[in-house]
Amino acid sequence: MKSEISDIEALAAFVADTPRLAVLSGAGISTASGIPDYRDDRGDWKRSPPMQHQLFMASHAARQRYWARALIGFRALQQAEPNAAHRALARLEATGRVAGVITQNVDGLHRRAGSRRVIELHGRADLVRCMGCGASRMRHDLHAELASRNPGWLDTGARAGPDGDADLEADFAGFRVPSCTRCGDGIWKPDVVFFGDSVPRPRVAEAFALLEEAGGLLVVGSSLMVYSGFRFAREAARAGKPVACLNLGRTRADELYSLKVSASAETCLAALAEALEGLTASDQADGASPQESTSPDTFSTLGQR
Repeated sequence: MKSEISDIEALAAFVADTPRLAVLSGAGISTASGIPDYRDDRGDWKRSPPMQHQLFMASHAARQRYWARALIGFRALQQAEPNAAHRALARLEATGRVAGVITQNVDGLHRRAGSRRVIELHGRADLVRCMGCGASRMRHDLHAELASRNPGWLDTGARAGPDGDADLEADFAGFRVPSCTRCGDGIWKPDVVFFGDSVPRPRVAEAFALLEEAGGLLVVGSSLMVYSGFRFAREAARAGKPVACLNLGRTRADELYSLKVSASAETCLAALAEALEGLTASDQADGASPQESTSPDTFSTLGQR
């Protein structure tokens, strides 16, 4: 318990001393919402790597397998609710401590928790887009069509995987996948960045703009093994901005952090938000800014709150 209290104190001091913090989140922030992650505490794959963009586009069989598994596994994303970590970051944004969130997740939980400035680096899993004509539709609508074309498939039992996948191996040859009705033969694809694809440049530019205006970076729940997230930690360090990490296990950017805390995101961030809200109220009563530098001694009683 003492170690956890010390971790929260150290992270609270970091946030209090870093004006307008940018947050970079990954799959680890959503595991408490019931969404599995991809990697273990060493940063290695827990399962087979996810769908590759080139394979999805080139192979009808790959798309049959993907959508058949997603019809079962996506329910975990649909049913997921923001947890204490998502809500804590929204609270920190509302009080001016956090400038915005860059998330590698596609579950939409930051938005649903109330965060206002969210850059969804890898897209949104609740939308699908035609790769031929650009038409879009809600994913639940496509899933309803998939279910009607493949009766009984929803009754197949399988454990949910990351990002709406399911741990299922079967004969997918008979699974019927519809084409886009607007252009006639377009391929429906989730509006997310698959492995092997690139994050759209305007989205990357928006994320770098957030990082540039922020005083520092907090990485939450990500091993940063994928370059699309790692580059922001590297850029923050290159620019001389302080970088902290809240994550269970090894990350690709371990040597860049001025502080690393190994704890569950939901427990730590909830306690952090509560402590800093109390500090903000005290500062306002004294006429001080929430971003004024704060001594670590200020947080010495956190464990008693």
